This record gives sequence, C-alpha cells and structure tokens, in this order.
Amino acid sequence: MGLTEWLAIIMMSLIGILIIVPLMIIGWIYFLDRRQKEHSVLRNYPVLGNVRYLLENIGPELRQYLFANNREGKPFSRHQYQNVVKAGKYKERIHGFGSEREFDDPGFYIRNAMFPKLNEELRVDQDPKIRTNLYKIDHEGLFNRKEHREEALVDPYFLSDEDAVVIGEDTCRVPFRTKGLVGQSAMSYGSLGKNAITALSKGVGIAGGSWMNTGEGGLSEYHLKGDTDIIMQIGPALFGVRTLDGEFSWELFKEKSNMEKVKAFELKLAQGAKTRGGHILGEKVTPEIAGIRNVTPWKTIDSPNRFREFQDTAGLMEFVTELREVGGKPVGIKIVVGSRSEAEHFVKEMAACKKLPDFITVDGGEGGTGATYQELSDAVGLPLFSALPLLDEMLKKYHIRDKLKIIASGKLVTPDQAAFALCLGADLINTARGMMISVGCIMAQVCHNNTCPVGVATTEPHREKALVVEEKMYRAANYVISFREGLFNLAASAGIASPVEFNEEHLMFKKRTGEILTGKEYKKSLLASVADVEKGA
Repeated sequence: MGLTEWLAIIMMSLIGILIIVPLMIIGWIYFLDRRQKEHSVLRNYPVLGNVRYLLENIGPELRQYLFANNREGKPFSRHQYQNVVKAGKYKERIHGFGSEREFDDPGFYIRNAMFPKLNEELRVDQDPKIRTNLYKIDHEGLFNRKEHREEALVDPYFLSDEDAVVIGEDTCRVPFRTKGLVGQSAMSYGSLGKNAITALSKGVGIAGGSWMNTGEGGLSEYHLKGDTDIIMQIGPALFGVRTLDGEFSWELFKEKSNMEKVKAFELKLAQGAKTRGGHILGEKVTPEIAGIRNVTPWKTIDSPNRFREFQDTAGLMEFVTELREVGGKPVGIKIVVGSRSEAEHFVKEMAACKKLPDFITVDGGEGGTGATYQELSDAVGLPLFSALPLLDEMLKKYHIRDKLKIIASGKLVTPDQAAFALCLGADLINTARGMMISVGCIMAQVCHNNTCPVGVATTEPHREKALVVEEKMYRAANYVISFREGLFNLAASAGIASPVEFNEEHLMFKKRTGEILTGKEYKKSLLASVADVEKGA
C-alpha cells in the first residue's frame, strides 16, 4: 500500500476511536445510572442527568465570573474582591467613570466637609518610607495581561505619635502601642497553611505599625516569621497554653508572655463565623499542628462552647485580671453581641466589679474565614453595624468607655467600611478575609475541605506550594498600606486631620425612603428599635 492508503487507514481508525470510545463510555454510564438507587434523576435520565450535576458543581464559578454583576457576589462582591487585589498588587484604589453603588438602597455615607483638609494639614507620619514591590501593567489585552514587578519606596501612612493608639496604658507593665489602625484578624495556622501565615506575617511586618492575631490555634513559628506585632488569641480549647490533659498551663502562658513579639492576649468568647466552639477537620491536624496545640494528630477538633475556667462575667474579669498581672501585657476579649439587653447586662456587671479588659474585639455575625455549621454562621449574632454602636453606647452609659479600646471586625475589607466602623465607636480595625484575598484567595469557598486551589486555606503540601511567600508578602504589605492611605483620604474629606478623629458626627445614614439620619440619630434609632423588639412591641 502506498502512503495515501496508509494515511486513509490511520484517519479512519482515529475517527473510529473518537466515535466508538465515547459511545462505550456513554453506554457504561447509562448502564450504571439505570441500576443505581441513590439519584432519582439519573435513574430516569441516565447520562443527561449528569449534566445537571456538572452545572450544579460549577455554578459558583459561573456566577462569580460570568453572570453576577460586580455588586452581587456573596460573601463579597467582585467589586470588593477586585479592590483588595488592586490594593495588594498595585497599591491603588482608583476606578473610572463613576460608582456602581446602588444609591437608592439604604446605607452609610461619610459626611464631607465644605472645606476639607489639605494633605499638608493631615497629622500623618510618613517616615520611615517602606520598601516594597509593586506591579506595573505593560499591556492589557482581551486575552492576556503583561505586567512586571519592580521595587518601590512608598509612604507608610502611620498615625502621628500623638495619635498612636495605646492599649493597656494605665493597667499593664508593657502596654501595646500601635500607629497603624488596621490589623489582621484572628486566623490560625491549621485553618490557613504555613505559606499563607508566613506571607501574612512578613507582609504585615513590612507594612509596619500593625499587628496580626494568631487565632485560637496557638502561636506557630510561621506567625513569628515576620517582624510584626502579635496578639495571641486564647480560645476555650486553650491551644498553645494548655497541658496534654486540656488544663490551662500558667507555665506556657508565661513563656508566651515573655516573647517580645507577643504584645497582647485575646480571650475568644465568640467569633462571627463560629459564634461558639471551633471546628477543624482531622485531616488538617498534622503532627506539627497537634504539637502546637497539644492535641492528638489526625483527630477532628471541636472546641468547647465556652471556657471551663469561668462561667459568668465576674469570673471572666477575675481571669482577665490574673492573666494581665502574670503576663504584664494587655488582655482583651472577643465577643459577638446577641442583644441589647445582654450587652447591657455584660457591661453593667463589668462596671460593677471594677475589673475590665484592656480591649474588646466585637465581631459581627457576618464574620467569616473559618469552618463552622451553617445554622451558626447564618442565624446567630448581630451584624457589626448593629452590634458595634450597641456596645459603644452601653460602655458610655456605664462610664467605662474611656477605660478600654474597641476593635471592630466583620467584612471590613475596604477603607470606607472601616471608616463607618470608626464613626460608630471602633478604635481599631481587624480584617481577615481582606488579608486572605491579598495573598491569593479567590473565594472558592472550600476552606473547610482542605482543598483550597490557591494554597491559602490548606495544609496539603502540593496545594500550599501554589502560594509563593516571597511574592505574596508584598501584596499583603501593600494592602495594609493602601488601606491606611484610604482612611486618611476619607478623614481629609470629612475635614479632620486623622482617622482617629472619626465619630458619629462624621456619619450619615440614608434610609430607603430617602430620609437622612445623622450618626447620632442612627445610633439612637437603633437602640430604641432593638429595645422595642426585645420588649415585644
């Protein structure tokens, strides 16, 4: 046979394979689907029914990238996501042609001043400059983008020395002083992988003036990789400060207190994403993580609902006081507000016993990042912009607001949201998912499965390697710096010299009817409406 005949035979064989093999696969699927008893749709529509499951599985991706508009996505819109990414890569928050915000919807606004502050009138510390890496776009095409990374020297946007926020100034041998306003909310090693924690530690350290919270999983070597201040969180399971039997270890607590990088401790009573005990799958509990936490490797961990060391407010304050006396450093608590009456009862008892924490982190029920049960994340705890003003007003009512600081957290990933929180009573801002996005999170929403496709919320080595620390640490740094710059921009627009001056006078709230409330009126209306609901009105 000649070459032509051979080519014809080969082509016919290939065509046969391309037809016969798929038909055999379809026939096998048809046979299996007809016989299985688990899925009704597949028994009646074998093969075709699989298309349904395919579309169901890729539905989140289709909505995120193709069908949802820039403001629709949950838990964060594509608009919010892109703002974080742009801040991390390029240290910018500029967009063109106008806002996509739905201005007919109810919402907060910063009251702009008729005569705003000039840059030279701001109380901002721009020294020392920060050496980082920024991306520059060379070409933006339809199917590709060409960009390169280059070193840059940028302004840090620190608070001035006189505006620095000091926690535990009158109560601690070693107070915590910060000039950054924005820090990383609690995220444990184990929930996040070592590369993610390392990149965040180094990035926050590069940005300076900020802090990172360890989460309840204990203090790992990866939290200490960067030159950053640490708030060590202690949850009900006492990870990192417990004996093998699960009892509190004063010896381990003293060891952590003596570490220079550890600036404060936080007792986690509740968190927005998991308002009660935490949960981590056994496959994430590697021997290394088990060693840090003093638990059994490869065994699923469900933390207790509350601390066994105390059972009421007085007991909590005794424990806080003892920790502060032993460690010499600030001790705070993290809470989720459930109601006005509960918040008032809690604050009233604190004031009565005259023993207070150095700070209270109030997390909104919309908080996230961790694995938890649906019913807890969706239904328990008030949202931040309701909880924060409630707590602030209760502390003022019982004359102890000036005795402690409030750290706000709960979907505060952009400067405008943080400014609203500052106006409603916060002294400092925590963000978790903003930090995750800055180091590569694509919101795949598989944090609880240990299958994060970009190496952020996973401890599997072959997945973790996707996250390159030496690249992502600069994105985390740029995000923090850009965030602080945005707060100063908003302060200038409001006619104040520093973000620390934000209060209810700089906030407006527009109702759906078009009626405008001042920040003070909003808080008053909120407290009254919550009181009416609790009375059954």
